[in-house]
Amino acid sequence: MATSEAGSLRLGTAQGRWVLIATVLGSSMAMLDGTVVNVALPRIGTDLGASLASLQWTLNAYLLTLAGLILLGGALGDRYGRRRVFLIGVIWFAAASAACAAAPTIHVLIAARAVQGIGGALLTPGSLAMLQAVFHPDDRSAAVGLWSGLGGVSAAIGPFLGGWLVDGPGWRWIFLLNLPLAAAVIAVTSRYVPESRDETAIGRFDVPGALLAALALGAITYALTAAGEGLSPGVWVSGALGLLLAAAFVAVERRAPDPMLPLGLFSSRLFTAVNLVTLCVYAAFSGVFFLLVVQLQTVSGFSPLVSGFALVPITLLMLTLSARAGRLGKRIGPRLPLTVGPLLCAAGVLLMLRIGPGSSYWVDVLPAVAVMGSGMTLLVAPLTATVLAAVEVRHAGIASGVNNAAARAAGLLAVAALPAMAGLSGDAYRVPSSVDSAFHTAMLICAGLLAGGGLIASVTVRGNVLAPEEQPVAEPNCDWPCSTTTPPLDPGHSRTPEGHATGTAAGPSSEN
Repeated sequence: MATSEAGSLRLGTAQGRWVLIATVLGSSMAMLDGTVVNVALPRIGTDLGASLASLQWTLNAYLLTLAGLILLGGALGDRYGRRRVFLIGVIWFAAASAACAAAPTIHVLIAARAVQGIGGALLTPGSLAMLQAVFHPDDRSAAVGLWSGLGGVSAAIGPFLGGWLVDGPGWRWIFLLNLPLAAAVIAVTSRYVPESRDETAIGRFDVPGALLAALALGAITYALTAAGEGLSPGVWVSGALGLLLAAAFVAVERRAPDPMLPLGLFSSRLFTAVNLVTLCVYAAFSGVFFLLVVQLQTVSGFSPLVSGFALVPITLLMLTLSARAGRLGKRIGPRLPLTVGPLLCAAGVLLMLRIGPGSSYWVDVLPAVAVMGSGMTLLVAPLTATVLAAVEVRHAGIASGVNNAAARAAGLLAVAALPAMAGLSGDAYRVPSSVDSAFHTAMLICAGLLAGGGLIASVTVRGNVLAPEEQPVAEPNCDWPCSTTTPPLDPGHSRTPEGHATGTAAGPSSEN
């Protein structure tokens, strides 16, 4: 049944809905796993005798391979077929999830999480790129809005689901949950999702670039994580090595004939600006979700289930309002949502400073997460749609990969750096007074990052790239000007078959 022509599928059709379901469920596996583990960390630490650094690596091993290889995953999908690579990623992810559930020690769990991140790097960019490639241009913003909202629901519901599993059958079930979910994704995708690829993608894969990106992130992450135990010579060496590897990555990408990260994408000011916003806001989100559940359990005395339930308002807000936020961004342009959204999130994070010993959920927790959830709802769908609209459709896979890499790398570095910046290390995550002090410091840092993201959007985002383009109306034997037709494009511009205006140079127009 997966036979629709690329760029022609309508969201209101039965096949369109199934395609949306497949992409949402697939990306939800990665999003859910990125948050569901957080609420289980204290119990994992107790059961496996792990230090804070080991718990950080339980999150960061997954984020490291995901962030380091997600660009390669997007490129593989563009080359060999987005559906094919997406399905491989789903199968890989499920197998690694089973290994995580069976891990006998914290070190085995960390290794399995790293393998799991590779599967996430294959499936995550494909889920969004398939939407952009197969749906009709008029339906893309709504589809991306629904994808963002429902995917955000998966990320937000993760702590609640994780708390229920940790309090019930045990933390290992948070990984076993991926197996039936993967089976459903494989069945729906194989039947309903049409294949799509970039027919112009040729040449060799940028393996040196992928290795340098992963090594640079790994070295920097190690330095930031180890800094919590003191600034030893090893920390400085690892940090310096990471920066050198990052510089080497940029140099390799400039010279590579087929780079993993086409630096020409950043000739679009809009694409660059929105990825900077992504770095700021997702670093903050990761820091908040990492430390909030620890604060609620260790300091406020909430159970894992109640700690997970604390984030349900974000789930409900994103479920009910994300599609509307996508349509709002299409109508008024992305600047206002990308400015106001992070500022609302910052206000919610500042309200979390009230959370401490003996806090009430209704008085101290609910107002904070409700305000933060309102900001996330306003922000996420326009942010994602703007990233994709800033480049040509044929670059959808790599653009999605770049933005996902920015989000994951930001979360990786935040989880590594925030505890050290806030003064939390070793086994101090079990000491309520230490956690409380570190939490308040970290929330101030996260609020500053969110405010910075809003300021960047306010200054740099211009125009309405999400608005549908008016198409020239063809009239027989009619030279310009004609009665009611749209004027031709400015000299030096053309349109893709999907109707997007582009510059004559390779990559998006610099006017974006």
